Amino acid sequence: MASYPKDRFDELPDDVERIGAHRGPKRRGRGWIGFAWALLATGVLVFGGLFALSQYLDDDLGLPFFASPEEPVVTPEPTATVEPLTDPSTLDAARGITIDVLNGTPESGLQTTIFDDLTAAGWPTGSAAPASARDIEDTYIYYSNEADEDVAAGLAIALGRGEIRLVEADVFPGAEITIVIGTDYLAPAAEATEEPTE
Repeated sequence: MASYPKDRFDELPDDVERIGAHRGPKRRGRGWIGFAWALLATGVLVFGGLFALSQYLDDDLGLPFFASPEEPVVTPEPTATVEPLTDPSTLDAARGITIDVLNGTPESGLQTTIFDDLTAAGWPTGSAAPASARDIEDTYIYYSNEADEDVAAGLAIALGRGEIRLVEADVFPGAEITIVIGTDYLAPAAEATEEPTE
């Protein structure tokens, strides 16, 4: 077997200290640090995913920290109701109110009957005529001046039906209040002619 001459690397003195990088013993508890970082990263990813999903679905997913703050409920202020003017004798003539009657039903002459009844009761009537449409279902009392709401409400009571509506003055020119009679005005007469069913 071949032999090689010894050199300075074959024999080293005992007092020579270690030189270079050497692994030291692991510190206790370092594994928990890595686990904590992994747990934190998982929590961030889960939270971010849930938040993105809640935004996409527009739903808080039942999680309180995703819920939008509730908007305060605004309670509308009650509108002042006008006292209906039911006695035409108390109506000030200076207000210059005239009442027209339009018949929106297929019953011929109904506008004249209602017009005569209102005139006899003392209401300031103007004219009566058939409406352009004869198949109107509901009765309406239109008024063009907000100050005349009390009279319109009183007419609804006098007719026993009808809904009051504020309209522009050019909708029914020449009359402050216009009554458009609908077929609901004929309902009581139709019911009276029906035979009772057993």
